[in-house]
Amino acid sequence: MRFGTLDFTAALDSPDLLAAPTAEALRAVAVAQAAVATSDEALVAAIDPELADTAAFCAHYEIDPADGANCVIVQARRGERTWYAACMVRGSDRLDVNGAVRRYLGARKLSFAPMDQAVELSGMEYGGITPIGLPDDWPLLIDESVAAHERLIIGSGIRGSKLLVTGSLLAGLPNAETLSIAIA
Repeated sequence: MRFGTLDFTAALDSPDLLAAPTAEALRAVAVAQAAVATSDEALVAAIDPELADTAAFCAHYEIDPADGANCVIVQARRGERTWYAACMVRGSDRLDVNGAVRRYLGARKLSFAPMDQAVELSGMEYGGITPIGLPDDWPLLIDESVAAHERLIIGSGIRGSKLLVTGSLLAGLPNAETLSIAIA
């Protein structure tokens, strides 16, 4: 399938283009869905790792930022407790960190997770972090516009590729909750 200037193939046919946790999670989704939908719902394409960041990627590969979604890892705190969550918003939107996300998580303080912690805890590369394959105990907050989107470009867990997925695949991931968390 072609999207922008990229040619995508079934993600499970190209595990070398996926972070290990991402490939493992996609295999689990395929088993749970009897493998029928997953090959169409999760596609992968190789990209130049230097162009993995949203603005450079979209400009080079002719992708509208609204057709992509970013996975933002946040660090929540309340008292002595610290925990992490992943948030998915379209590339054209901003995450409502101190409003909707903080309230939903019940956090006293919420911030973007430090890059080194996000990388270490996710097992993925910075600039390629994806919600597919994140730790099982992390809440996954999916903006309504992401869940409703037919096809979105997201990270693959590495900087050298991107996934093309359906919003319904993201909304159906374990710990996923669909709500309004974006500021247009």
